[in-house]
Amino acid sequence: MAHSRSLKVPAVKFIDLRSDTVTRPSLAMRQAMANAEVGDDMLGEDPTVNRLEKMVAEMFGREAAVFACSGTQSNQMGVRVHCIPGDELLINETGHISLFEGGAPAALSGVTVRTIASPGGFLDVPVLQDKIRSNDQHYPRTRLVCMENTTNIGGGRVYPLEQLQRVSEWALSHGLKRHLDGARIFNAMTAGGYTAAETGECFDTISVCFSKGLGCPMGSMLIGNIEDIARARRIRKLFGGALRQVGIVAAAVIYALENNITRLQEDHENAKQLADGLAALDGLQCDTSLVESNLVFFEVAPELGTAVQFCAAMKEQGVLIGPMGGQRLRAVTHLDVNSDGITAALKVISDCLSREFSGSTATTTGPYSR
Repeated sequence: MAHSRSLKVPAVKFIDLRSDTVTRPSLAMRQAMANAEVGDDMLGEDPTVNRLEKMVAEMFGREAAVFACSGTQSNQMGVRVHCIPGDELLINETGHISLFEGGAPAALSGVTVRTIASPGGFLDVPVLQDKIRSNDQHYPRTRLVCMENTTNIGGGRVYPLEQLQRVSEWALSHGLKRHLDGARIFNAMTAGGYTAAETGECFDTISVCFSKGLGCPMGSMLIGNIEDIARARRIRKLFGGALRQVGIVAAAVIYALENNITRLQEDHENAKQLADGLAALDGLQCDTSLVESNLVFFEVAPELGTAVQFCAAMKEQGVLIGPMGGQRLRAVTHLDVNSDGITAALKVISDCLSREFSGSTATTTGPYSR
């Protein structure tokens, strides 16, 4: 007879600030997963998934929700729900849907992405008002406005609620659909001081990701009205997202929603601590006034080497940070790194700055997208 063993969380080797996607389930979350009641989700028989979908839909004040494998999948389900081939969506040029989803709007739905330049990753009425195509057979049909909150490559910035409402009203007045990439929406609401229900009023569909600040191992959700979500379920199947006993993961999400939202403020405080420490170091540039959530962007001076070389040197000392190309880097705070970890990371960075990085043999890699 096999002996039962208690659940354990392996020790962490690095201070990992590459992304909040690197978080690992806590012991309590793993226990919730182990105890989950499950069934076949494709048959609508997984009670834990059903509970979660109802829970999140009600949280955002919407009628329905459907569980998805990833934020990319739930975003693309939203695009397909609202658009047909030949349509066009509007999005900030730094938006994840346009930059880091493999050209999926075109590949999966035949949809053109029209990117708009605007600081901070934001959209607002002044930059949108002349972007709707005229009703002419030569042009794609402008159909959808996509926003991202918090903005990712835009700097981890947080939309004020009034701006969400303003863009929403503008889109409605022009017959456009509205989709939110809420990869870090709980960070946005924590920092912005508004509720899920207030957010839900501004959009037709919302993609909510659970594998970042909330610390779940995987999972996202698309939220909307009954008709749109019924269509999204068919699209999920089409996109290879058929799920069976996924209540194991849904249980982790329920645990996170009940335990990990209020603590997001700690991540934001740690990000401020990190940004202040980076700004005080010679050879680095960090605008602390732009740090609004758990993302910290900064630059290393060219004479100290590239971002890739800088990160390679830090990795040797046990700190992981994401190079974003050229001199730019991104650090992300999360539940697996506390204030003491930030202090330790700053000590490593300070020590690294005293060394010569330009001779590093590190090779260039692509940006860490999420």
